[in-house]
Amino acid sequence: MAGEALHRGNIWESSVHHTALGKESFHFAGHDIIIRESMDTFGALTWPGAISLCQFLENNQQQVNLKDKAVLEIGAGTGLLSVVASLLGACVTATDLPVILPNLTFNLQRNTKGRSRYTPQVAELTWGKNLEQDFPHTTYQLDYMLAADVVYPHECVEELLQTMRHFCRPGSRTTLLWANKIRFQSDLRFIESFKSSFKASLLAEIPQQGIQIYAATAKE
Repeated sequence: MAGEALHRGNIWESSVHHTALGKESFHFAGHDIIIRESMDTFGALTWPGAISLCQFLENNQQQVNLKDKAVLEIGAGTGLLSVVASLLGACVTATDLPVILPNLTFNLQRNTKGRSRYTPQVAELTWGKNLEQDFPHTTYQLDYMLAADVVYPHECVEELLQTMRHFCRPGSRTTLLWANKIRFQSDLRFIESFKSSFKASLLAEIPQQGIQIYAATAKE
């Protein structure tokens, strides 16, 4: 079971090797991954939800098979989740705000070149802005949309939900995978809005870390 796999302590301990100032080392999909961080912005840090979703994807490939799948990540940050999805065989587009993109691009290139089936792409995406213009439905027909630790105290909650709905819309084949560490009451409020917007199920939970992983599809 997915939840049982996630609760095994050795899985969690083996994936993160060490942390140095501005750099973290991971091991996923048979590869060592070096992620360069920055202390300047929220999006330039690797958050626990991303690590948890990476571990879930690696250990539940029969349940979620990313090989040759079209995948888009929102709020990609340092890019760890997009790197792992690429190493698992997905055709990935990683998105975030303009200030995040240089470091995101660096980490993706550094960790996937010569390793992945497809070269991951990087694109600017501001939640709720120019979605149909920049990410038209005819072009972005996704199998999976990924999001990790995108809910924190910010003023873009409605825009985040709007962006999720844009990619995971009625009539699409898209499954949204969202990992979140519950920190504030705002997380709980967003979860309720999320459940109201999609057909959502809890895939896995790590109670000791306060992390939940959801799968969701559009309501028809």
